[in-house]
Amino acid sequence: MLDFEIPAMSCNHCVRAITEAAHAVDAQATVQADLAQHRVQIDTTAPREAVVAQLVQAGYAPTPA
Repeated sequence: MLDFEIPAMSCNHCVRAITEAAHAVDAQATVQADLAQHRVQIDTTAPREAVVAQLVQAGYAPTPA
């Protein structure tokens, strides 16, 4: 389970974009987002670096939570 803080995440569109980015790396990934806390948990078998790179490419630079 990867746990990130994503300060730029502010709405459901952001959650959808983050979920799509996670699925681009691992189609079986599950994403749980907490908009109020700007936190995302991604359950994936993909390497952390690959997920981070995809999130950055989508415009949502994560920081470790």
